[in-house]
Amino acid sequence: MIGVVGLVGLIAAAPYRLQRITAFLDPWQDPLGAGYQSIQSLYAIGPGGLVGLGLGMSRQKYNYLPEPQTDFIFSILAEELGFIGGSLLLVLFLLLIWRGMRTAIAIDDPFGSFLAAGIVGIIAVQVLINIGVVIGLMPVTGITLPLVSYGGSSLTLLLTALGILLNLSRFAR
Repeated sequence: MIGVVGLVGLIAAAPYRLQRITAFLDPWQDPLGAGYQSIQSLYAIGPGGLVGLGLGMSRQKYNYLPEPQTDFIFSILAEELGFIGGSLLLVLFLLLIWRGMRTAIAIDDPFGSFLAAGIVGIIAVQVLINIGVVIGLMPVTGITLPLVSYGGSSLTLLLTALGILLNLSRFAR
């Protein structure tokens, strides 16, 4: 109950949060306002088809999808590289997560194991949230796609975390 009250309080404190939730539920209610990014993201993914339009041939990145190099980079990649390219990117993320969890399980030190699992968990959740937002399964949040989205602070912290994970992998049995 306290969590629900806190959540309602956070939403009431900033009206844009409520707009994002209503835009998630029905983006066509405000297609030029709060629902604009979600609609344009889906318009970018659709024409990609199976093999895409070709690298660099995206139409949505030219003044349709705002700031496509940041949070909605996956929709541009899906438009340019198609279902196959988007699926390949997801397989690479799954491979990174699998190898990270394998490292976390193989470390004898409990702290190192928990640290590795935490780093992998952060990456996995960030990927899930970003892809969920881009394909319309979650409200727009502003979470970047790890290692792909443009962004200095997010990329710097992610590379630091991956360096720690790589160092921890040296101690796996």
